[in-house]
Amino acid sequence: MLGILYQLFLTLNATSLIIVIFLIKEQTVLIALNKFPNWMSYLVFILIPIALTGLSLILTKFLSDDSIEGGIKDLEQANNAYLPSYLGYFFVALSVPYEETLVFVFLLLFMFTFFSQTLYFNPLFLFWGNHFYYLTTDKNVKIFLITKKKMRSTDNICFPKLKRINNFTYIDIGGRKE
Repeated sequence: MLGILYQLFLTLNATSLIIVIFLIKEQTVLIALNKFPNWMSYLVFILIPIALTGLSLILTKFLSDDSIEGGIKDLEQANNAYLPSYLGYFFVALSVPYEETLVFVFLLLFMFTFFSQTLYFNPLFLFWGNHFYYLTTDKNVKIFLITKKKMRSTDNICFPKLKRINNFTYIDIGGRKE
C-alpha cells in the first residue's frame, strides 16, 4: 500500500509543473502576497513542487531495499530523453484557456503518467542533484535508475543502498560518487 501511495506522490510531483505554468500564465497571485509583486507568488508556486520533490526523496527511506540482479552490460543516460515530454506539458499549460479544461487535461496526464513506465522522471529531481539512467542487465532487463552518481561506463558500478519503486524503477540513496 505504501508503494502505491509513494507512486501517486511521485506522479503528482512529476505532473504538478503543468499547474504551476498555468497559474503563472493566468497571472494568479496568492492572497497573502497580493501587496507584493506578482513574481513573489510565482516563486512560491515553483518552490512548492521543488519542496514536494525533496520530500519524496526523503520518503525513499521507507521503500524496500533491493538490488539489481546480475551484472550491468549497458548504461544509457536518460536525463535528456524526457525533456521534450516536459516541454510539451509547458506548451499544453500555456494553451489551456480555462481552469475546467486544465483540470481535465491534468487528470488525463496524471493517469497516463501514473500508468506509464516513465512516471518517475521528474525534472525537479535535477535540482536535488539526481541523474537518470537506463541500465540493461546481462539478462537483458532494462531498468530505470535515479541516482546522484555520475556514471560514464559500466565499470565498477555498485549500488549498496538501492530502493525499489517498482519492478523496473529503482532509486539509489547511496552517496555521491564521481
